[in-house]
Amino acid sequence: MTVLRNVLFLLVLAVLGAFIAHMLLSGDTGHVLVRYGGYDYTASLVEAIGVALLVLLALWLVWALLSFPFRTWNRRRDRHARLRLPEGMVALHEGHYSRAEKLLAEAVDDPDTEAAARISAVQAAWARGDGAAARRGLEGFGDRHPAARAIAAAELALADERPTDALVALDTPAAQPLPPRGLALRAEALAASGQAMQAYELLGALRQQHALPKERLDDLEARWAAASLREAEDENLLASRWEALPKGVRADAPVTAAYAERAAALGWQEAATRSLEQALDTRWDEKLAIRYGALPLGRSEHRIATCERWLAKHPGSPALLLALARLSAEQSQWQRAEDYAHRAIDQGAGTGAWEVLGDAWLAQGDEGRARYAYANALRAGRGQPVAALPPRDSGAGTVMPLDGEVMRDRDLDPPLR
Repeated sequence: MTVLRNVLFLLVLAVLGAFIAHMLLSGDTGHVLVRYGGYDYTASLVEAIGVALLVLLALWLVWALLSFPFRTWNRRRDRHARLRLPEGMVALHEGHYSRAEKLLAEAVDDPDTEAAARISAVQAAWARGDGAAARRGLEGFGDRHPAARAIAAAELALADERPTDALVALDTPAAQPLPPRGLALRAEALAASGQAMQAYELLGALRQQHALPKERLDDLEARWAAASLREAEDENLLASRWEALPKGVRADAPVTAAYAERAAALGWQEAATRSLEQALDTRWDEKLAIRYGALPLGRSEHRIATCERWLAKHPGSPALLLALARLSAEQSQWQRAEDYAHRAIDQGAGTGAWEVLGDAWLAQGDEGRARYAYANALRAGRGQPVAALPPRDSGAGTVMPLDGEVMRDRDLDPPLR
């Protein structure tokens, strides 16, 4: 603004100078008559212009002299504020929150540094646990810097697990259009408030504005896609959202698992089974294999045949052996479930395999070894070494708990019968 004002002033002087030069060269200097209080004042136009300029110059000098102390004080204040801003931000970075808040409060008087100083002061107040001071700092913005205020308010709301309040702050009309940081916060708030599909739809704008690193956006794409599938209220909405996802996203294991789990919960067992089978045929994943055997999908014979087909290609897969053990147990094929559970344990399947083994032994009447299997399931779940199993004809009424002492059947909760 200062440069533009100086340019305009010089242009006016140039035009005025050209006009005076034209009159002098043409020989016609004009005539000015001023009549005031019974007196007549006459002069040429050039002289009148010269007198007017001198009067204006004198008035400007008087104004400059009178305003000099105020201008000096304002410059000193602005300089002081600009010096306090970097000092306060360094103190905030170093964790001196009270000192940072004090320094930054002195920097808010300068309009050029107000936004940065006030936002940093709000962060300092929040970091030292004073939420009331942080909110007062936001209220100090008034109607100034609406986008910066909306972003700061949304950050505080999300940190306090209030995504709805974050959306209200970001949707303020004065803050539109949101800058990249505000757009990223809005997507995060939508996902946190159970509107993952709307957050997913903002990914294009986030990529276009480079609001987040590519790796972070790729991770959020898979996460929000999975969340949007879990939020589907019926089969039609689930199917439409699944079909709208790119093939690369649908091939992601967590996204496929989310679709299968939601389809199974809605009673759409065939779709859940087909999605898991297609994903595992395309790219093997141990976690998906575990879900294939654990989800209540029915069609046990079909899934057993499919798992046996996969077992020929992945003979050492603990997830696949555990899935076969669980599916065999569903059909009450206890000896077969026991065999697969043993093989799964040998491959490191852990807690799930011990539980299936305990179920198989309990169903066959071997309560003693069933207790040992359940105790080992607890040990495996806690990351502790498992105990060796006793022979089939011993330990009929006791089980070795985690502390090595004998636990009777009456001590179990609930007791085995």
